[in-house]
Amino acid sequence: MKFTLSIVIFLLSISICTAQKSGDQYLQEGKPDSAAYAFGTALMSATEAKVIEENAYKLASACALIYQVDTAFYFLNIALKDNYTLLPLTDCNFYSLSEDARWQQIENAQFKKFQEKNGALKEVEYAKKLLRLIMKDQALDYYMDLAKSYYMQNGNIPHWFYPLGDLRGRITKDNFENMKALIAENGWPTYSAVGELAADAPLLVINHHESDSVRKAYLAQIKEACLNGEGSCMEYAKIHDRILVNEGKLQDFGMQFRYNEDRILEPFPINNPEYVDQRRTEIGLEPLKDYLKRKINYNWEIAQKVNE
Repeated sequence: MKFTLSIVIFLLSISICTAQKSGDQYLQEGKPDSAAYAFGTALMSATEAKVIEENAYKLASACALIYQVDTAFYFLNIALKDNYTLLPLTDCNFYSLSEDARWQQIENAQFKKFQEKNGALKEVEYAKKLLRLIMKDQALDYYMDLAKSYYMQNGNIPHWFYPLGDLRGRITKDNFENMKALIAENGWPTYSAVGELAADAPLLVINHHESDSVRKAYLAQIKEACLNGEGSCMEYAKIHDRILVNEGKLQDFGMQFRYNEDRILEPFPINNPEYVDQRRTEIGLEPLKDYLKRKINYNWEIAQKVNE
């Protein structure tokens, strides 16, 4: 009997894993409706709490992408029952839920749980508004990723990318104005006041702005926050390198990428590349070899040196 039960459990686990992988694949192919069905299938077979929450979250995400708002909220509440983080509040796949009154309930619940586990934030309402900036900033990321995949497979940009690109530009401009108003009212956000995730919101908005003049205007402040441990050094490095690359100069930290002639992502040329890890270490970043492998599956093979 125990042997038979073990076989049943084993087969169920395979079925759940297969459904999850199918759901993930459908999302990558731009088929969120099929993904929702696959995640729902996995959820119905799940018995472990962790597996239930994982598939409920993915199902809620897929439902939100196809604007099945009520269903998305139902499964999102299941998924977040034991979730004590603020990350779901920045998930761009849930952008279709963000104007619904029920989203505020999700926000309040997550902030309550987060503070119970990590301690009270000094400026909770400011943090909420900053997290909304992040979600809005990334609202079209799912569709932009589909456009990148299309380009890598076909070698040309899909026609539907262009109106999305225009819309993203207008979202970024509006988000930047909101960011400026928030900072004027509340001051520059810091890790100690609003938490790490929320404090990095202006950096994302600034980095995605079309104008280098905006990045240059805030660069010194972003660097200061990085060096004081009150802001993201990763985002500082991205903005720093983007300014250099846009000016036709060599980047310093290896944070900006391009497609080569084989449509494979690679870093833009780097200033004294044998010393890039020394520069990265000085601001607390991981070795470039590890970052590039994790980020774009690129093998960085230049031996590193250290100035004495």
